Amino acid sequence: MQPPPPVKVTSVEGITEYRLANGLRVLLFPDQSKQTFTVNVTYLVGSKHENYGETGMAHLLEHLVFKGTPKYPMNIMKELEDRGGNFNGTTSFDRTNYFEILSATDENMKWALDMEADRMVNSFIAKKDLDSEMTVVRNEFESGENNPIRVLWQRTMATAFEWHNYGKSTIGSRADIENVSIDRLQAFYKKYYQPDNAVLVVAGKFEEAKTLNMINEHFGVIPKPLREISEFYTRDPIQDGERSVTVKRVGDVQWLSVLHKISAGTHPDYAPISVLMEILANAPSGRIYKSLVDTKKATSIFSIPFQLKEPGATLVFAQVPKDKSIEDAKKAMLQTFNELSTNPPTKEEVDRAKAALLKQIELNFNNPDRVGILMSEFISMGDWRLFFLYRDQLEKVTPEDVLKVAKNYFKEDNRVVGQFIPDNEPKRAEIPAEPNVDALVKDYKGKAAVSEGEAFDPSPANIEARTVRNTAPNGMKTAYLYKKTRGESVQARLTLRFGDEKNLLNKGTAGQYAARMLDKGTSKLSRQQIKDEFDRLKARVSFFGGATSVSVNIETTKPNLAEVIKLVEQILKDPVFPADEFEKLKSESIANIESQRREPTAVASVRLSKYTSPYPKGDPRYAEDFDETIESIKNLKLDDAKKFHKDFYGANHATLSVVGDFDATEIGTLVTQAFGSWKSPSNFKRLEARIKPVKAI
Repeated sequence: MQPPPPVKVTSVEGITEYRLANGLRVLLFPDQSKQTFTVNVTYLVGSKHENYGETGMAHLLEHLVFKGTPKYPMNIMKELEDRGGNFNGTTSFDRTNYFEILSATDENMKWALDMEADRMVNSFIAKKDLDSEMTVVRNEFESGENNPIRVLWQRTMATAFEWHNYGKSTIGSRADIENVSIDRLQAFYKKYYQPDNAVLVVAGKFEEAKTLNMINEHFGVIPKPLREISEFYTRDPIQDGERSVTVKRVGDVQWLSVLHKISAGTHPDYAPISVLMEILANAPSGRIYKSLVDTKKATSIFSIPFQLKEPGATLVFAQVPKDKSIEDAKKAMLQTFNELSTNPPTKEEVDRAKAALLKQIELNFNNPDRVGILMSEFISMGDWRLFFLYRDQLEKVTPEDVLKVAKNYFKEDNRVVGQFIPDNEPKRAEIPAEPNVDALVKDYKGKAAVSEGEAFDPSPANIEARTVRNTAPNGMKTAYLYKKTRGESVQARLTLRFGDEKNLLNKGTAGQYAARMLDKGTSKLSRQQIKDEFDRLKARVSFFGGATSVSVNIETTKPNLAEVIKLVEQILKDPVFPADEFEKLKSESIANIESQRREPTAVASVRLSKYTSPYPKGDPRYAEDFDETIESIKNLKLDDAKKFHKDFYGANHATLSVVGDFDATEIGTLVTQAFGSWKSPSNFKRLEARIKPVKAI
């Protein structure tokens, strides 16, 4: 029987929602400039929905759904690999999603839609597969138990949430993983893996009408289930005092975590909360970064501002070396939080944080592959349009908004740290309930859709025909490929090559740190100013390299490309190598190495490299062990990195490729002016790889 046609619900900024008769929601996001498409199915079930004795079930089920159906009896992972697909499944608190990115052909689209529709309701979920995958998941659990950050993360969340399942990790408890019955897994699957509890996203290169018909053909025939899913009503009470947790395990580096309860990700307060977290934890201008890393109380920090369907939490972690006081680090971090009311965020801090967050949103939205997967998070909160609402709210955040949430949420009695302190007069924080999503998104139209890209033929012949190649006066080679892209996006890759086996002897570590210090400041711009400029220019730019080369990856838009290249030129040619940044980099590197000493994968990797490496000590490719690496870093002087840059950097053996929406003549002229006469003072000859015969171990 032919299913009823899909019903169009709404369209916002190029994404159109349809609904099938069985309740399945469908989002279509076509982009003809891509050569691939992404199919993503998000199920509104995660670890939050697990009952007593079922922790880890949502994640375990994610593994089993790849094991096949009667129609697709082969391992689905194998079939995806055979098609050259990029794929995965992930489980979070509020949702589980599966995605595959495949070459844009009708046959691939038909196969992917049919496979996803089939495994939605016909997966084996068999006892034999449970027996094998249980051991795989248990290994994941054990790996996490050996990771200090993961353990502290889980314990902190468990301490914060007494009743809500956000306090349970998605991996689950060992006892539940090992003992859950196949009957319970099958019941969980049949209850939640249904069309009325799922959202299908198709993004990339496809014909919308044809694809919508395919979707209805494959998914529309699945009956709407008769069962009803009960409302999830568990909420934690208002926290009534600072809580503490201490974890003692074998390890080499201390970690500190601080958690605060916050609103749901759909609440208007979340936008200023996310801005505040950027102000606190951003490197190098973040307040906590300055109070801990700059003062050498910690070697690194990072934050996690959870954006969830129901009231959640933010976390800040700090890595503290063994020879440092964790109490001093804790005191400094808590003081930074406590001073927010008396030292409120400035307009400069708020604007900088907003620019960084909005840059990520805009660049992610320019790539349909990212959008297809990113939407899972907002779908899990209630509606995909929350993505745009969050962006709009973020744009309107003021310093007053940030101060308000700082006062309401980031207070002592709403915190989890390393100890519990009784308080006769608790200052409780009221966490608002999540708002009505339907009311939030009702009649929302969004902004104008960004410009679309062209349908591009990726054949080698067409690529070569459209590529403009040039050689600069100093020998630098360039290749420019213009094509109209979504949002006028453009990507570039610049690689400088230098040195030979003789003149690079004993310069491996100096070369690595010369590359790592490039973006830490120039004679005109500080590290923070460089970051601010890239945010202003809406550019993702990364510098990486070592003793034989350094590369620069650039992702930006057409209007900003020229300025980005000028800034990259300044960074490559005029780094000042600040002494404080150099010492911080060395300290962080040593702390990271120390933290790996008892990590089995890292130990095995180092030993295997030492066993198979054919290169002698002093060669930049020599395989160092932990102690040798630490010794090399400690012995390295700032002048060594500076001298390496002076002696080796230049563009006469460089290559540059630029692909996307740009003016090749303008950029070609600019590149020649910037790099066409810059030469390395040292001889260059590409290092030849060697192979060392070894016996199996």
